[in-house]
Amino acid sequence: MNPDHTYDVVVVGSGAAAFSAAIAAADGGAAVVMLESTDRWGGSSAMSGGGLWLPNNPLMQRDGAADSREEALDYLERTVGDAGPATSRARKEAFVDNVGGFVALAERLGVRFARSADYPDYYPELPGGKIGRAIEVQPFDIKRIDDWWASSRGQDGVPAPAMTDDFWLLQRSWSSLGGAVRGARVVGRVAAMLLRRQHKVGMGAALTASLLTASRELGIPLWLDCPVTELIVEDDRVVGVRAQRAGEEITVAATRGVVLAGGGFDHNTSWRERHHGIDGSASSGSRGNLGGPIAAAERAGAAIDLMDDAWWGGSIPPATPEGSAAFLVSERAMPFSLIVDAAGDRFANEAESYVDLGHHMRAHAERVPGRFWMIADVRHARRYLRSYALDPRATKAMTAAGIRHQAGTLAELARALGVEPARLEATVARFNGFARTGIDQDFGRGNSAYDRYYSDPNVRPNPNLGPLEKCPFTAVELVAGDLGTKGGVLTDERARALRPDGTVIPGLYAAGNNSASVMGRTYPGPGSTLGPAAVFGFIAGRELARRA
Repeated sequence: MNPDHTYDVVVVGSGAAAFSAAIAAADGGAAVVMLESTDRWGGSSAMSGGGLWLPNNPLMQRDGAADSREEALDYLERTVGDAGPATSRARKEAFVDNVGGFVALAERLGVRFARSADYPDYYPELPGGKIGRAIEVQPFDIKRIDDWWASSRGQDGVPAPAMTDDFWLLQRSWSSLGGAVRGARVVGRVAAMLLRRQHKVGMGAALTASLLTASRELGIPLWLDCPVTELIVEDDRVVGVRAQRAGEEITVAATRGVVLAGGGFDHNTSWRERHHGIDGSASSGSRGNLGGPIAAAERAGAAIDLMDDAWWGGSIPPATPEGSAAFLVSERAMPFSLIVDAAGDRFANEAESYVDLGHHMRAHAERVPGRFWMIADVRHARRYLRSYALDPRATKAMTAAGIRHQAGTLAELARALGVEPARLEATVARFNGFARTGIDQDFGRGNSAYDRYYSDPNVRPNPNLGPLEKCPFTAVELVAGDLGTKGGVLTDERARALRPDGTVIPGLYAAGNNSASVMGRTYPGPGSTLGPAAVFGFIAGRELARRA
């Protein structure tokens, strides 16, 4: 190899996993470069809610919030279990044991975290389950990153200084005192920002901007429009990459190793059809996630796993070819709504975790083919903030596309959906009975503290259940969308890429959605995508920093 450039470490990608790997390696003395395949940096991390699920983290310890290594591992074994080598006990332990190291490094480099103290694990009633394990970055003034904001994918997220832990109360800003107070607090935050002539953003945009700032302080270059096309292997070791930059092929030597952290294959249509049986158009992941690094790793001999899974969730499909899916988290849990299949029947707890609902939708569609609908009465629209209905133009486009319907009666709505009116009316009548008694005898909606995180305490006896009685009634189509794909390069507890026979590929590491997830086929808590991504990126960077 006659390289055009030489660095100790080449990091592929620019999301949370990539930045964590880069700053950990550079902080340890390595010369690092980051290569982003598109003209915008931050990936799905920048577009996300920005929460990181990090059990027994330093912020919990400082707050005196009870947690421990043993409880965290017990909870992971009960939720994740054994979903193959990606979920080995060693990898679970590596994740839990390196949470503190990642947080300490990020804080030392200027990242300002806050706890999402009210956000429960997704199965909090299980042994080891807790409330308040997630952390997020405090609102960040993008003026600190100068012109880099213009190329951030954070512009596709929430363009305001909101935080993840705001939304459970903002959801009910018009229906509860707590929601109104939180809404006023966010408005005050915006007003203070304007008075100080700042431009603050929160959530995933704040996370990635903070990590970018840390990387700039460490002198790490980030090359945009630089897709990696091949891994260079010499004597069974990965020693660099081939990439396209400014229309020309370049080679970049990596004297210590390469970290693949370039996202999943969310929008690779052929791969999505092959592995998932869908085209991926309802994915909420970055459009730059096409699976190139995974393909390059596989050509270099790496094993891949969990390719048939994703970070699923009920989503409203795009209304136009250029539009984006609307991933639903809170709306489906609020009272005065339910979800039915093509026959007009309920099939799951609408308030359960999004991954569980996505799995249930996919499995149920094999038994009852057809479309899914979230149906609500007018109080759902009047009382709660619905992310998908904030823009009247989007509502109009959904109606024109046939993915939103409104009617004065349930029978009329059923006919518009192609559902037998009597069957839908019977489903709603049964659900309304559960709402009045407070017990969902079919699916247990409202039984878990996670369900009740997104709920209305003014609705009794069950804050997740409200009868559908007030017209007009609205239906929006739901599909099994996702936050990104879950399969990729199989790695060990040190983030090293493995061959199918279990041996290590020297010089090759992977983290984030380029790797098969340590969370297996579930989602233990808020930020279970970004938390392990950041931690295993940190592990890879520290490992490479130690290499001479």
